[in-house]
Formats: sequence, structure tokens, C-alpha cells
Amino acid sequence: MAADDRAPDTDDTYEGGEDHLAENLAAIDDELADQRAAALRVGLEDYDLDEDDAELLEGLVRGEDGIEYMPALPVVAIVGRPNVGKSALVNRILGRREAVVEDTPGVTRDRVTYKAEWMDRRFTLVDTGGWEPDARGIDRSVAAQAEVAIDLSDVVLFVVDAMVGATSTDEHVVRLLRKSGKPVFLVANKIDDPRQEPEAAALWNLGLGEPHPVSAIHGRGVADLLDELMKVLPDISAVAKQEIGGPRRVAILGRPNVGKSSLLNKAAGEERVVVNELAGTTRDPVDEIVEIGGKMWRFVDTAGIRRRVHLQQGADFYASLRTSTALEKAEVAVVVLDVTQPLSEQDVRIIDLVLESGRALVLAFNKWDRLNDDDMDGQDRRRYLEREIEQDLAHVAWAPRVNISARTGRHLEKLVPALETALESWDQRIPTGKFNAFLSELIAEHPHPLRGGKQPRILFGTQASTRPPTFVLFTTGFLDPGYRRFIQRRLRELWGFEGTPIVINMRVRERRQR
Repeated sequence: MAADDRAPDTDDTYEGGEDHLAENLAAIDDELADQRAAALRVGLEDYDLDEDDAELLEGLVRGEDGIEYMPALPVVAIVGRPNVGKSALVNRILGRREAVVEDTPGVTRDRVTYKAEWMDRRFTLVDTGGWEPDARGIDRSVAAQAEVAIDLSDVVLFVVDAMVGATSTDEHVVRLLRKSGKPVFLVANKIDDPRQEPEAAALWNLGLGEPHPVSAIHGRGVADLLDELMKVLPDISAVAKQEIGGPRRVAILGRPNVGKSSLLNKAAGEERVVVNELAGTTRDPVDEIVEIGGKMWRFVDTAGIRRRVHLQQGADFYASLRTSTALEKAEVAVVVLDVTQPLSEQDVRIIDLVLESGRALVLAFNKWDRLNDDDMDGQDRRRYLEREIEQDLAHVAWAPRVNISARTGRHLEKLVPALETALESWDQRIPTGKFNAFLSELIAEHPHPLRGGKQPRILFGTQASTRPPTFVLFTTGFLDPGYRRFIQRRLRELWGFEGTPIVINMRVRERRQR
């Protein structure tokens, strides 16, 4: 996604001629567009579709606003300390060997998501690495991922090795789970025989209710556990859906000493975080509810990202890991740029990190008060800055720009409309009928060029999700990256999408053999 969205579009293949796309779309009736989309969907039956395709097409639910939505599946996270059998339990629930399992701790490191089903109910299963207190190095980042998984789940399965019993690490996890407020099932694993069940009873002492004795390896007790899980699992996820209403989560990113902490302090109206001329003062993400423009926001100040994570050492390495975790929990990122310094490779890398995370984006050009209109040096710097923006930030020309001074608070209130615009775009959906009408008109005016004597066709398209807006195109062949960028650009021209990346995925399908 990021690579295609980032590449400058120098190909004029798809330009030229009088463009009536907007006028034609406006003239198409919504009902007619829906009928056309329905006919295109029926036409897909002539092509080889897999289970994921059918799931996408059949899972669309029409809302009151006439827009089709993919229901957010409930999320179940599996957590616990290392080597208690979390991945083995994942494989048992899935009914196949997906997660890597070894008899050594720490095999799983990232959060890995799987689609699971039980009693005709589908849900998302999240496998995590082992959680340990006071972890260091990569183990610390593994633990952070497990904590994110808890925050972004509807129900948690807490796996304990019943044959070892509750350890001090398990008690740390219990405190973390209680703080989350999520429903928790205590899974007493490695009970391979009925005679071992008294070992599970000792886990009542953890205070999480009745332990569920299971054997992930042999499957014993897993069906009973899933039956109980279905009783509390919601039909639609309250987390994946992330209802709008509470303070929106804003991560403040940038390289060291660009004014991130000053921005948070000015927004909060107090010295909430330490500000110093020494670069890299902030190490841990600092969370604060602030009011700007009459609205409440949850701002998170993060450590400055100096260089590539794998080249960092010591506290800087851990700070970068925590910054990445804070970004993953946020909805929109404000990337702070120092206008008194030339745009650097680090600035571009931080922006690309936001694009890869799929978060909404606002660019805050800080220290603007230092570019004095009457000062010749300031005027020169402005000219150079515009040139740098045009050259280095062309791939995010759609991101709202705000010129501020975090030190004085100048134009801070302009952040609010920029944030609101970016978040509204991040949540935006295009009706399936309108989207297919858009594709039909686009192809009629600017067809994909021939490649090897063949011309790829777009059979059907739909918006699979929001946050960020993600579109799926069913095609008969691979679409050129330039053509996909062209589609993205036209989407922005017609529907805005200001402040959010757009993801376009392809599913190349061949006609079914008769």
C-alpha cells in the first residue's frame, strides 16, 4: 500500500481528453447504480472465486444510510506468559496447524490474526507473544504487542500452564487484565488427563473465576471452552468497530526536538511533559486529555524517532518501539515538522510509518513564528520550504497542513478542523453502487492500456472497510501501479479523502472452465 501510494505519478498515460467523469456520476441515479452493481456482482459467478471472495461479497450488510458495510467480527485475544501453549490452543480452535509451535519459549513475537468459526459463528482470533514484566530488548516489544491485543479485543483467553501453577508473571498479567475491564476466560492448559484436573482447581486463587481445564495438544475441553465463550462473545465487535463519541486518539510524532512536547503542553495548558533544548528528552509516550476548539482530544506525546529502529541502541531503541505501539493505538497522527530546518529523510520515514500503519495524517509545520515576514532569511527559508514540500512530500499532498507555533500557541486552534477533516475521511464509505458507477465511467474514459496483447478488466469493486478506506477490485489481470494511483487520485478528486491513505487491493480471477 505505502509503496504504491508513495511513488510520484509521472506517467501521463491516463491523462488527456475532456473529462466528464464527475458530471456523468452526478447524473446517475442511486437506484440505477445499485442495479448496475448487482448485475456486475451476479456476473462474478462466471469466475473462479475462493472462500475469501464469497465471504467479502456475502458479508456486506446494507445500513440505514444505504451504504453496504462489512460487519466487524468480534475479537478474541489469547494471552499469557511464554510457553504455556497459546499457539497450540490457536491451532486447536482453528482446526488446522497455522501458528508455529515449538517446545521453546518465545517462538511467537508479533500479534497474528486468524479468522475462526465455532457453531456457525465467526470471529477473529489473535495469537500473541508471551507477556513478561520488566522485559528487555525484543521481549519488551513482544509484551507491548500483547498489551495492544488486550486493548483491541472483545474477550480475552488467559492461558496458564496448570501443571506449573500460577506464577508471579501470571499475577502481573491478572492485574493487567483487571485494568482492561474485558471479559476474561481463565484457561488451565496442559490438563491431558482427568486425573490432572485438581491441578486446575488451584488456579481459583488468581481471582478470575472458574478455570477451564483444557489440553490444547489433545483437544480435551476445548469444545466446552468455546461453548462458554460463545455465550459472552458479541455478534459485532465493539472494539473493531470503535464507535465514535469518546475523545479521538491523536499521536504526536516527529524527529527529536521539533516541538512535540511543547505542542502537548500548550494544548493541555500546563507543563505536562518536560521540554528541553536537549533532543530526545521524551522517552515514554505521555497520554493526556486536552481541549482545543471546544472539543476533547486524547493526545499522546511520543519519543522522537532518530533513525532506523534496527540501528538504534539502548533507551532510543525502546523509545521507538513504544512510539510504534502508541501509533497503533491512535486514530490520527500529527507529524510535527521543524520549518527552520530542511526536511530530512527521517521526516519522510516517519510519515511513511504513519502510511504503513493506515492512520489518518495531519502535517503540523512548527516554529512558524521564527520565519519573520520582514526578515530576508525567513523569506528565503519559506521559498526553500515550499520547494522541499513539493519534492519530498508529494506522496502526501492530500494531507492537511497547519502552520503553527507550539511555543506561543499561534494557530493551534487550526489543528481541530484539520483533525476533523482527516478523521471524517478516514471513516468515509462509498456506496457499492456509486463506486462501480465510478469505475465504469473511469474505464470508459481512460481504459487500462494493453499489456502483452491483453487488457485487464475490472469486473466489480467494493469498499471492504474504512480506517483507512480500503477498496477491493475483482479483475481479470494485474493492474499497473500507475493505473491504481490514477484510480486513487480520481477517488480523491470526487470524494475528497483528505487526510487519509487509500488502499486498493486486487483479486485477479480467471473465468471458470465450463
